[in-house]
Amino acid sequence: MLNLVPLQNVDYLVVGHIAADIIPGGLRLGGTAAYAALTARALGLRVGIVTSNGVDAPLQALDGIHVVSVPAEHSTTFENIKIENGRRQILHHRAEPLLQEHIPQPWRNTPIIHLAPIARELDTNLAAELSASLIGITPQGWMRTWDENGQVAACVWENSEQALRHAGGVVLSVEDVARDLEQVEAMAHQTRVLCLTEGAAGSVLHWNDDRRRFRAPEMDEVDSTGAGDIFAAAFFVRLYVTRDPWEAARFATQLASRSVTRVGLDGIPTQKEIEECLMEVLS
Repeated sequence: MLNLVPLQNVDYLVVGHIAADIIPGGLRLGGTAAYAALTARALGLRVGIVTSNGVDAPLQALDGIHVVSVPAEHSTTFENIKIENGRRQILHHRAEPLLQEHIPQPWRNTPIIHLAPIARELDTNLAAELSASLIGITPQGWMRTWDENGQVAACVWENSEQALRHAGGVVLSVEDVARDLEQVEAMAHQTRVLCLTEGAAGSVLHWNDDRRRFRAPEMDEVDSTGAGDIFAAAFFVRLYVTRDPWEAARFATQLASRSVTRVGLDGIPTQKEIEECLMEVLS
């Protein structure tokens, strides 16, 4: 493993592949691990990432974040092609699987551990092997498959109960489940707190056999890339701080909605936006 910066204790740990997203003119850093880590840092936490990537990954945006990486020939590389009703996604490369042994011992009881697979790089049993105050899961990488040409499609998350029963919070999008709301209901009964993001429509929180919708404010959307990952990090952090899922979902909905007004990693929350959203939910 490669330590990009000296190992220190952290408050928020993300485990999952960073991505090298193909864009016109080259590659752009992406993936839940990158967006969530940068959001948690913006919220004032010390952040660590356990990932796998190749030398092709543009890591400059992660300067100052503690990164432990399993070397790979290529980073996990996606190409997203806009189509009329969404996007078509192609997986060109996949980095190395991530195992419990890749997580440094001092990080295994980090207060918030966010399991963030994007290409089936984590075993679903990993949640049971960690001891954190809050284990947050964004399961999109367990809910996608791809063919021999790398064409990505939604699929059923097999053995989901192994991870869901250990999660303190789960965040997924309607795209992750191919808009199958019955699947969402079933998953909500297997875990403590589950939040479904619905893009510009906001989010729906399932907790204690109750369900509540949080509307997103209208924004001039420029790029929605990473908005769900920003939502997840904001939700997990606020859930850990307040122990109030309703407030956490309201805050995350407000914060993620602002991210779509900028392109890519420029959508990471600013201090001003964080303060505005806190005032919004506490007023």
